[in-house]
Amino acid sequence: MSNQRHLQQFIDQLANNISSNVFVKISLGNYQGNEKELKNIYVRRVKIKRTDMLSFTYRYKSRDIIKNFPVAEGITLVGHFMSNDFKIATLFTTEKEVILEHGKNQQISMREQMLSKAVTPDLSHNKEKKRLIQASGKPYLVELKLTDSEGNIFKNAQDKYRQINQYIEILNSLIKELPAGTIKQVVDMGSGKGYLTFALYDYLQNVLKETIKVTGVEYREDLVLLCNAIAKQSGFKQLDFVQGTIENYEVSAIDLLIALHACDTATDDAIFKGIKASAKLIVVAPCCHKQIRREMEKHKVKNEISVLTKYGIFMERQAEMVTDGIRALILEYFGYKTKIFEFISDAHTPKNVLVVGVKSADQDQSKNLETKKQEIKQKILETKTYFGIGYHHLERLLMQEQLM
Repeated sequence: MSNQRHLQQFIDQLANNISSNVFVKISLGNYQGNEKELKNIYVRRVKIKRTDMLSFTYRYKSRDIIKNFPVAEGITLVGHFMSNDFKIATLFTTEKEVILEHGKNQQISMREQMLSKAVTPDLSHNKEKKRLIQASGKPYLVELKLTDSEGNIFKNAQDKYRQINQYIEILNSLIKELPAGTIKQVVDMGSGKGYLTFALYDYLQNVLKETIKVTGVEYREDLVLLCNAIAKQSGFKQLDFVQGTIENYEVSAIDLLIALHACDTATDDAIFKGIKASAKLIVVAPCCHKQIRREMEKHKVKNEISVLTKYGIFMERQAEMVTDGIRALILEYFGYKTKIFEFISDAHTPKNVLVVGVKSADQDQSKNLETKKQEIKQKILETKTYFGIGYHHLERLLMQEQLM
């Protein structure tokens, strides 16, 4: 049988398997094309918005890319791939495997083998399966206007729902770095409407089965009343919201401190509260780095980067990096291992940098602790001098408390 007939027979089987609902997936391997780092493509059938699609997962050396196509277009694409760059394809059905392979002298062969046990196709959409906070059965998501009563996410809430889930994924991975049972008291400073606060409480209590007290701190009284009412309706007994500013919140026991998009020095106030309470984990998403920008604009130090900072947009970005860089140094001074990384943003909260501090368990055992702290203070001083910064708000708070 000719190569073209083998290929056509394989494509016909694929189309028939899909139409008869016995198709499970296809694996394309032995890539010989020119696209750098592409290794395999995996194809499965999914249902997206009640429409059958073929989902292609392009497996690269360091990442995956997923593309969804209408069924007919996807079948054509598989044929194109097998005619060109992929030298082996395995078609998995509920009862058998069909293998198409380019052999010696570019001859194509096809063989089949029956499965010992029948399998069932999975039509669920991958992205939905990965969500730590599922949309269905969540009264608080309904009250927060993210979903309807049946758990369908509103179109205008897709970004917020996705962002909440990424926050939970990040916080979950950070919490798991700590010894089990470390986090007992969580404070979310500047909790706003409570999207993340509710989701984190739900995940910790109902998914991880941890008994944890969660408090949201919010200045706007109407939002505090709303969130407390939703918490009560949802039966979240260890979740409450208090009215007040981050600056005036009385520090007690805090294991995990969160502050997302607290404006300008309010982020410093939150970090200060976390350090003062010896929080095990501090996670902030800074916003509006005005204090340091005003300092830099006021003194206008002449140095190697002056050619950049004379432009407003570059000055803004430089101020953001310097502000958060000093915050990270201060956290390290107090024995925190620091991380700064990007996360997903949405149209309402475009700032997308997280500053994370994880309290080091062995800090008190370090023989060079005092030397290290002096080195960090020197770095902070040099940084302020280089950029013409008279003071950093967080440093000033800590010095006033005689902690630095």
